[in-house]
Amino acid sequence: MLTTLLKELKYTTAYCIPITCFIGFLFGGWLSWLTVIFSFVITPLMDLLLPTSSEVSDPNNKTYSRVYDWFLYINVIWVYGLVFFGGYQLIHNNYSTTELIGLLLGLGLVLGTSGINVAHELGHRNNKKEQLMAQSLLLPSFYMHFYIEHNRGHHYHVATPLDPATAQKGEYLYLFWLKSIFLSYIDSWKIQFKILKGDWLSWKNNMLWYLVLSLGYIGVLFMLFGFKITVLLIISGIIGILLLETINYIEHYGLERKQLDNGHYERVQPCHSWNANYTFGRIILFELTRHSDHHYKASKKYHTLAHQKQAPELPFGYPAAIICSLVPWLWFAIMHPKLKT
Repeated sequence: MLTTLLKELKYTTAYCIPITCFIGFLFGGWLSWLTVIFSFVITPLMDLLLPTSSEVSDPNNKTYSRVYDWFLYINVIWVYGLVFFGGYQLIHNNYSTTELIGLLLGLGLVLGTSGINVAHELGHRNNKKEQLMAQSLLLPSFYMHFYIEHNRGHHYHVATPLDPATAQKGEYLYLFWLKSIFLSYIDSWKIQFKILKGDWLSWKNNMLWYLVLSLGYIGVLFMLFGFKITVLLIISGIIGILLLETINYIEHYGLERKQLDNGHYERVQPCHSWNANYTFGRIILFELTRHSDHHYKASKKYHTLAHQKQAPELPFGYPAAIICSLVPWLWFAIMHPKLKT
């Protein structure tokens, strides 16, 4: 029993990202960049050094199923705790510009991983409490509409021209950011209108509630920390959004589903998502990088996701892919030959 528990505790490695952010705010100096260093230096090195594995945690182990869930729930404390701790530290410390940049990037990484990434996992659950947690984790990044668009839009239209969150071959990351952010938001309203049959003033209109909650959240930040710190915390939320959209970019880049004679598209298969079965990176992101299996069957919980061997494989883990995608000519040089195979 102890051996099994220790095995499942590997997912607490995901807390290294918020822990390094906490250390950065607490001590400042070069440690302000600790989250960035951990994410984009240490993690790629660990992906390179550790052997890959196709193992899947036991999906039938009811004793530990709740443990897997609590690994996710704790992120609500991490996200909101770090937002308010970060705001407090920003008020009471005179950080240099270099320190400030590192801290905002670090908090943005927390909001994108412990926040949006965990919200993505919980947003696929049927449990109402978990769905509420998912939406609450999206609030600090001002991306609550992701809960609607991702489940009812992206998963339906993925790897087709109808999906703004699917990057086409040759599309630049920076243009993709604009396309995905704005068109996904518009799609969220369209989906909500369809659900409400055009009654946009209904109290059931989640998109309106998301606006109210976002404004209320900004109001709370302003009352607690003032205008300058509120702007900085909003910037960290935007960084979280850009992290999400960069991951969207690499997850489906250049992959297409065939359009059938009846106008519909073929069923989503593992070949329509890039997989990245690199041990350390997939664990700290709660198996997000086994993305092919997630799209193949979105109802599967993160710890049951399998390595789909027939799926296209990224030549590196997500952190290295993110860095490469920021340099378009480098990204194209690496990825376009793989699209031909």
